[in-house]
Amino acid sequence: MQIKSAKFISSYPDVSKIPTHSLPEYAFIGRSNVGKSSLINMITGRNGLAMTSATPGKTMLINHFLVNDQWYLVDLPGYGYARRGHESREQLKTMIYTYVTHSPNLVNLFVLIDSRLDPQKIDLEFINFLGENAVPFSIVFTKTDKLSRTAAQRNIDSFCNVLLESWEELPPVFITSSVSGNGREEILDYIDTLNAEISTKE
Repeated sequence: MQIKSAKFISSYPDVSKIPTHSLPEYAFIGRSNVGKSSLINMITGRNGLAMTSATPGKTMLINHFLVNDQWYLVDLPGYGYARRGHESREQLKTMIYTYVTHSPNLVNLFVLIDSRLDPQKIDLEFINFLGENAVPFSIVFTKTDKLSRTAAQRNIDSFCNVLLESWEELPPVFITSSVSGNGREEILDYIDTLNAEISTKE
């Protein structure tokens, strides 16, 4: 897929404020500081499209970007940012869970996992929640440029093996780097394939 245009449309404080539309949505989510904004900029080829910040947990809204005038890229708030107050964390949790389980246009949720870390309980719990609620999703391992190829693959295999202890099979897995651009074409090709499947059903 060639990205011809990508533009910010609007931010919404909760799912009920998102206008009704018929275009497919592909959402990106991950634990705070997983490199989500950098990945979105890399995928769209638009530096600065999604704001990056050294401060984790900056995204507090549901952000919609229109790509090629054909589909929406949705930037969701990060989960698990400990410095937020309990009330704020619960509000974000409700926002996220409501969107991923009730959005009529969500085609796929890309769950970002930091490849530098051992399997994190909060990521595993969120993925299990998606499975229990039949939310279509894929796993995107980020920041692979921060490790040697061997170390990155070891952590990726470790995460996948933990999932396979309770999952019969894994969802699609993408290995990415916002620095090198690794994984960009694979993700865009996957979105292109899903869009084509939607078109044949219409």
